[in-house]
Amino acid sequence: MAFGRLERSAGSQPMSDINMTPLIDVMLVLLVIFMVTAPLMASSLKLDLPASDAAQPNESPKFIAVAITPEGDLYLDEEKLDAAAFDARLAQAASRSPDTEVQLRADRRTPYGDVAALIGRVQKAGLNRIAFVTEPVQAALPDPAGPR
Repeated sequence: MAFGRLERSAGSQPMSDINMTPLIDVMLVLLVIFMVTAPLMASSLKLDLPASDAAQPNESPKFIAVAITPEGDLYLDEEKLDAAAFDARLAQAASRSPDTEVQLRADRRTPYGDVAALIGRVQKAGLNRIAFVTEPVQAALPDPAGPR
């Protein structure tokens, strides 16, 4: 009886290349997520702005954003400052360009006296162009405290 050679077939060889397609897909998904969420995270100061039907968006080339919270905290371009630093930064902005527009944002619960005092600080620094930032009437939420 003749026996033939028992040949073993060579098993599959280990893959030495990495398939980059799944890695690129994951990277592109993360990139899209960051591109969508980055603008949403830009404004960290949350204010409940009053509504006005006369409010028209104004694109001013030179402006600084000033905000006041109901607690009286002062913000200049999204940066919380104490009163002395706030006044100094306003004076610097006025010395660089006295025609700079100040875009004032105040929460609707902020007392009127605090807003008036803030306007006085801005004018004392030498900035007289003040714009009040409001929300359009359609986008405004009803005041939970009711009408005033």
